[in-house]
Amino acid sequence: MQDIVNERCGWCGTDELYVKYHDQEWGKLVTDEKILFEFLVLESAQAGLNWLTILRKREGYRKVFCNFDAELVAQMTDEDVERLMGFDGIVRNRLKIKSAITNAKLFLAIQKEFGSFYNYTLSFLPNQEPIVNSFRSLGEIPVTSPESEAMSKDMKKRGFKFFGATICYAHLQASGFINDHLTGCICRK
Repeated sequence: MQDIVNERCGWCGTDELYVKYHDQEWGKLVTDEKILFEFLVLESAQAGLNWLTILRKREGYRKVFCNFDAELVAQMTDEDVERLMGFDGIVRNRLKIKSAITNAKLFLAIQKEFGSFYNYTLSFLPNQEPIVNSFRSLGEIPVTSPESEAMSKDMKKRGFKFFGATICYAHLQASGFINDHLTGCICRK
């Protein structure tokens, strides 16, 4: 894989959806709680799959997970799980669907404890500020970090599912708590 493609991080290639996601979302700091919950659900669903697969199903996830309203998702039942198992606009994995509901409840508990999921996330970062890395090649970008390992460990202790250190790192990148745009990428200018 090339490091830079069309002046962008090479991982997004030339796929229109991937390029749009790269340019408009990835690595940009998210403070909106609803969007943070959306990324949490989507990153958890991505475990073991390609991120582009999840991006292509994003609208399906919005539809069935109440436009990512954590309070509504937390109230979903086993009947809802069964209904979602028949909807092919999402990844139909029972454990991942159930984890979205469990994680919604835990997300709300964190909001209550820390004032916001945003504050909770910052608590794992040095000086409680986003990290901006200066990598020149895709090969330099790690799949985990001490921050993602600590956050994942804490989340697992709280009961979160499908949120290991690698998924947590991807979440931190997607939501801009860690900016890993390569130094030669147009999104760094």
